[in-house]
Amino acid sequence: MTNRYSPTVRRRRLSDEIRRRRLQARMTLDDAATETEISRTTISNIESGEKKRPQVNEIKAMLDAYSVTETQEREAILTLCRQSRERGWWTRYRDVLHGRFIGFETEASVISNWEPLVIPGLLQVPEYTEIIAKASLVRDPEDIQRTVDARIERQRVILGQDPPELWAVFGEGALLALSEYPDVQRRQVEHLIETAERPDHTTIQMVPHTTLNPGMAGSFVIMNFPNTIDPSVVYLETDTSGLYLEEYAEVARYRHIFGHVRISALSPEGTVERLHKMIG
Repeated sequence: MTNRYSPTVRRRRLSDEIRRRRLQARMTLDDAATETEISRTTISNIESGEKKRPQVNEIKAMLDAYSVTETQEREAILTLCRQSRERGWWTRYRDVLHGRFIGFETEASVISNWEPLVIPGLLQVPEYTEIIAKASLVRDPEDIQRTVDARIERQRVILGQDPPELWAVFGEGALLALSEYPDVQRRQVEHLIETAERPDHTTIQMVPHTTLNPGMAGSFVIMNFPNTIDPSVVYLETDTSGLYLEEYAEVARYRHIFGHVRISALSPEGTVERLHKMIG
């Protein structure tokens, strides 16, 4: 189980706790605004997680209004507020990273990633990341270098001490597309082999380029968290900020798809064997 914690996950938990306490007190947002003398919009934004850095005095006022008086319970919620206000390491790379996704990923205990067209980000070598950045129409050399640096930092944090369980499945075409870059292709394949053969928390599977599967609609990441009160999240990447699915039925649907993608892929052992063949 990971001992990392993320302000993003804490903010989501704080939002759920505050909204639950208001509903238990049988108060509308207008009632809460009147009792706390905090605007209805502010309370709504705290409950939805739109407010990135809620104030401790705001949370105290809400707890008073909702008659949350038990000392330990109040302190636990206020601690969530303080933790949610901290800045994650990824804020240094906010121009090249989807901050909310990295926030979830940082605290996840299990990460299931399907990538039909590219190598999963946590398994990319820097040379590959640079090629992908250029293919994504990133032209400025400084932006390309920041993208590479951010990816290295992300891998260091996520896969460092006490890493999550990572199950990464990708399409073989991601490697075949590197035929014009044989040195990068070899470096990336060697890294995948080294990672797959280590007795750690990472499982790698590759889907042959001739195989059809239910994941052809696009990539996704399923993230589970060590605290069972934090619901799982499915992340669908877009060119902007991405989509986050949290409803039970939606998450269950993507778990089902991921299971079938794994079935269509080579086994972990078969994947390593195929990777060895790719580099002769």
